[in-house]
This record gives sequence, C-alpha cells and structure tokens, in this order.
Amino acid sequence: MKEIKAFFHRSRAADVVRALRNADFSKITVVDVKGILRALEGKNQEYSTEFGARVMTEVKLELVCDEEKLSEAVRLIQENAKTDQPESGYIYTSSIESISSI
Repeated sequence: MKEIKAFFHRSRAADVVRALRNADFSKITVVDVKGILRALEGKNQEYSTEFGARVMTEVKLELVCDEEKLSEAVRLIQENAKTDQPESGYIYTSSIESISSI
C-alpha cells in the first residue's frame, strides 16, 4: 500500500476530490492547513505572528491506495490541483507497512 500527501491551493480541492472519487479512490482525507505556497491573490494570505511569515490556508490531502494505482492517483492530483502559478503545490508518496481497522 502507498500513501500520498498532497499540499495545494484550497480553491482546487473540490476538483481534486471529485476526480479521485470518479476514479474509485475512496480512502481520502482532506484538511485545511496553514502553509506558505504563493497565493493566487494577495487577499488569500495573512500575516501570522505565530509563524512570523505570510501564510495562507491550503489543503492537505491524504490518500491511501494500492501500489499499482499510485501513478494514476498522482496524475489526477497533478492535473486537477494545477493553477496558473509556476508552483501549485507538492505531492509526497511513501510506503505503508500495515493498516489496521478501528
């Protein structure tokens, strides 16, 4: 099994999740996080005294999938999270040793 963590602009979240669900990916978690991606518009950023920098609310998507579906998931995220910025976010992948139900 593989885990994907993707960080991208919040405005792209619905399109990314829709594309993944349409491709039958189901183990998806999406949360708002504070990050330092370049904002699409200045109004999307705020100065954080906690971090000492301008930050914006972005999305962290976590997805668990079979290894053979990893490339498809990454491609869907890349295609649907892309903005007109040169850098629209980041995708990290890692291996999962085990999964247990709660």
